[in-house]
Amino acid sequence: MNSLDGGRRGSMVETRKRRGWTGKVGPRCSVDVILFDFGGVLADEGFVGGLAAIAEKNGIDVEAFVILGHELVHETGFVTGRSDEATYWAALRRRAGIRGSDEALRGEILTRFRLRPWMMKIVREVRKNGTRAGILSDQTLWLDELNEEYGFFRCFDDVFNSYHMGKSKMDPSHFGDVVQALQVKPEEVLFVDDNEGHIDRARRQGWNTIRYDNKINFMDQIKKYCPFIKASIE
Repeated sequence: MNSLDGGRRGSMVETRKRRGWTGKVGPRCSVDVILFDFGGVLADEGFVGGLAAIAEKNGIDVEAFVILGHELVHETGFVTGRSDEATYWAALRRRAGIRGSDEALRGEILTRFRLRPWMMKIVREVRKNGTRAGILSDQTLWLDELNEEYGFFRCFDDVFNSYHMGKSKMDPSHFGDVVQALQVKPEEVLFVDDNEGHIDRARRQGWNTIRYDNKINFMDQIKKYCPFIKASIE
């Protein structure tokens, strides 16, 4: 259990020992830890896609609804575990007039989080060569539920979920909490995210960063830190 926030939240920070790391070391990355965002990096961005689908089915402006959905997941405290899913959907219904049960609405989102096999290959390769790999995600209990279905937590040394940590990547101090939990220096971390704001806050804390926008650019960037990564990864 991690000491940052004992109990339910701290229990979600996993360690290499509990992940069964073998200790086999080959060519290493130039950083000790690589942290990956979930939606938009490790997996397709299900939250945005799901919100867009909900907007279309309700005949409302897609762009405005996606922005509102992002705002309310923070305003309600759902993303940091300070409120529950029902509160989030109730707020969206009240503000946007959408229809549908909680179960139907969540289904639109969860079914669109699809793991990217080529990205998971990269995770396996960096871990095989002695670099820790983790998830750093502004997520909710949905991340736990997706893991229950697909079992991907076992592929990582550490999992930092805002829902359990009580802070999101909107809070600069969150990055300090994470390096404290990892027991590394900021410059020993590489962070991959598709959100420019999150990337900027991490960079200001001394982290190495890659802003994910597409596979080709990402592969060019990650090889600067881990040159052994195979170009054949698809």
